[in-house]
Amino acid sequence: MSLPTTMRFIDHGKGGAPSVLKAAEGPVPTPRDDEVLIRVAYAGVNRPDVLQRSGSYPPPPGASAYLGLEASGEVVALGKGVRRWKVGDRVCALTNGGAYAEYVAAPEGQALPVPAGLSLLQAAALPETYFTVYTNVIERGRLKSGETILIHGGSSGIGITAIQMAKTWGATVYTTAGNAEKVQACLKLGADAAIDYRSKDFVDEVLALTDKRGVDLILDMVGGDYIARNLRCLALEGRLVQIAFLQSPKVEIDWTPLMVKRLTYTGSTLRPRPPAEKAHLADELRTKIWPHLAKGHMLPVIHKVFDLSEAGAAHALMESSTHIGKIMLKVAGD
Repeated sequence: MSLPTTMRFIDHGKGGAPSVLKAAEGPVPTPRDDEVLIRVAYAGVNRPDVLQRSGSYPPPPGASAYLGLEASGEVVALGKGVRRWKVGDRVCALTNGGAYAEYVAAPEGQALPVPAGLSLLQAAALPETYFTVYTNVIERGRLKSGETILIHGGSSGIGITAIQMAKTWGATVYTTAGNAEKVQACLKLGADAAIDYRSKDFVDEVLALTDKRGVDLILDMVGGDYIARNLRCLALEGRLVQIAFLQSPKVEIDWTPLMVKRLTYTGSTLRPRPPAEKAHLADELRTKIWPHLAKGHMLPVIHKVFDLSEAGAAHALMESSTHIGKIMLKVAGD
């Protein structure tokens, strides 16, 4: 099959509000050594895309300047040295950018097979979220069966995945959410308790739920005044994992609990990590998470699907925080 030389993609220009996102035409990327070229069926919309569009999260050196960190579709070309894939394979991939397009190149180690029984739409909702949750909850957070975890933003794509993954690992799961509908969604997904943070103090609620012991692990993407409040929620030897700052990362903190309770405060970003580390994570997901997905467990929740040309509306929905689950873009479809 001969490939076109040009493709549709979403251009964010110099950045700004969601309205800056426009469909444009550009060259089809040529896969580099050890990369595959994917004809995109669907792409996921994620918070880092919103930050990049607004100008606060530039892509790392060598990455595509276009938006989009995850996609599903068909492999249509191979770069030199590719051994894992062949033309015609159906994959989903964690990209280094460029997924808001008809074609995207991705390192072969960051691609995964579409799990058995899942659609290309479901598969496109996996990479960014599942890579992020696995590395932060299971690897960095060291979650073990029998432990307790507090997950902030439980109705987000990250939160929904974290709830289900933590329950699969045998943890007791508490989460925060912004209204009654989101609270019910979290409970339906398996959370043992869900706290409406707008009407209740999550610190008081967590301490009551744990008989003042606190939780073993917290996954936080809020920052700001949550940091000090999280420290109060942690049990002895507890771990706090930071994955984003929706509020300010600059706050004044009394760090005494860090020493008194022997706490661990860590965090990570995914996009700048080298290909070898992302390939390791992909292999971990393939062996430890993909079998659960194939059995119908731990599945992504799709809130809404927009056409590629409606990327601006998708970003506006993301920024409204009214969604429950993943926001997706349809490019070629199934």
